[in-house]
Amino acid sequence: MSEAAAAAPASAPAGPGPALQAGSGGAAPAARTPFSAASPWILAGLGLLAVAALALAWNTQQRLKTAELEIVKRQQDAGTQAAEARLMARQAEASARENAAKVALLEARVAETSLQRSQLEELIQSLSRSRDENVLSDVDAALRLALQQSSITGSAEPLLAALRQTEERLARYQQPRMDRVRRAALQDLDRVKAAGSVDVQSLAIRIDEAVRAVDDLPMLAATDRRAVPREGDARAAAAAASAAVAAASSPGPQWLDARVRSLWGQFWAEVRGLVRVTRVDDPEAALLAPEQAFFLRENLKLRLLNARLALLSRQFDTAQADLREAQSALERYFDKGSRRVELVREQLRQVAQQSRQVSVPRPEATLAALATAVAGR
Repeated sequence: MSEAAAAAPASAPAGPGPALQAGSGGAAPAARTPFSAASPWILAGLGLLAVAALALAWNTQQRLKTAELEIVKRQQDAGTQAAEARLMARQAEASARENAAKVALLEARVAETSLQRSQLEELIQSLSRSRDENVLSDVDAALRLALQQSSITGSAEPLLAALRQTEERLARYQQPRMDRVRRAALQDLDRVKAAGSVDVQSLAIRIDEAVRAVDDLPMLAATDRRAVPREGDARAAAAAASAAVAAASSPGPQWLDARVRSLWGQFWAEVRGLVRVTRVDDPEAALLAPEQAFFLRENLKLRLLNARLALLSRQFDTAQADLREAQSALERYFDKGSRRVELVREQLRQVAQQSRQVSVPRPEATLAALATAVAGR
C-alpha cells in the first residue's frame, strides 16, 4: 500500500506532458509545473507517514502481544482460581452436608429434650399435687384424732398441739390454698386458747402436796401427839432459850439470876402445856382414840387420792365431791387455828375451784378450709 502511494505521484505528471506537447504542436520544450517542484516534499511527507504507520503498526503489534500474554496469564490465574473455587465448593458442600446432619441431630435432641421436659413438668406437677393432697390429708387426720382425744379426755391440749403443728407445717408451703388453711388454723388456735383449759398436772401435784402434809396436821383430839404448840408456848420457849443464852454469856451473880429465870420459864411452859383450851364444835372430834385418829388420817389421804385419780380421768364432778369431803373432814377433826391446816384447806379450795369441765371448741374453720382445699377450689 505504501509502495503504490509512492509510485502514484511519480507517474501522475507524465499524463499532461504529451497533451501539452501536443497542444503546443511539439515545438516548445516541456515547462516545469508547481506539482513537480513540490513532489520531494510530498514524498518526504509520505515517507514520514509511512514510518509513522510502521511505528504505529509495530506498537500495536507489541500491545497485542502484551495483551495476549496478559490474557494467557489471567486465563491461567482464572483456571487456578476456578480449581480452588471448585475445591472450596466441594469442601463447603461437604461442610454444609455435615452441618446439616449436625443440625438435624441437634433438632432431634432438642425435640427429645423438649419432650422430656414436658414429661418432667407433668411429673413434677403430679408429684406436687399428690404431695399437697398428702399434706392436707395428714393434717385433716391429725386434727380429727386430736379432736377425738380432746373430747375423750376433756382437755384442749391435744387440739392445741395439733393446731400448732398444722400452722408450722403449712407455713413451709408457699401456695394459696395452703395459706387459706393456715389462716383458718390460726383462727381456731386463738379460739381454743380463749376457751381456756384445766391444768390437770399442776392440780394433781397440789393434791399430792396436801396428801404428804396430812400426817403433820394437828387434830382436835387430846390424844393426838402431833399437836403443834401454841404461839404463846412458842414465845415462852423462845424467851427461855434467849434467857439461857444470856445467862451463859454473863459472869458472876447475874449469871445465876439469869439461870433461875431460864429454869422458871421452862417450868412454866411445861405447866401451860399440860392444859389446852380449844373451842370444839363437834365433841366427837375431841374424843377420838389414837387408833381412830390414825385411820382418820388414812381415810383423808385416800379421799384425796381418789380426788386426784378422778381429776386425772377428767371426772371433775367426782373430784369435787371428794375434795368437799376432804375439806369437811379438815374442818371437823383438825385444828382450825393451825397455819398448816389453814394452808391445806386453802389449797384444796383452789383445786376444787379449778376442777371444772371445759367444753373444747371444734376447729370448724380449719376443717372447712381443708375440705375446700382438697376439693381443689
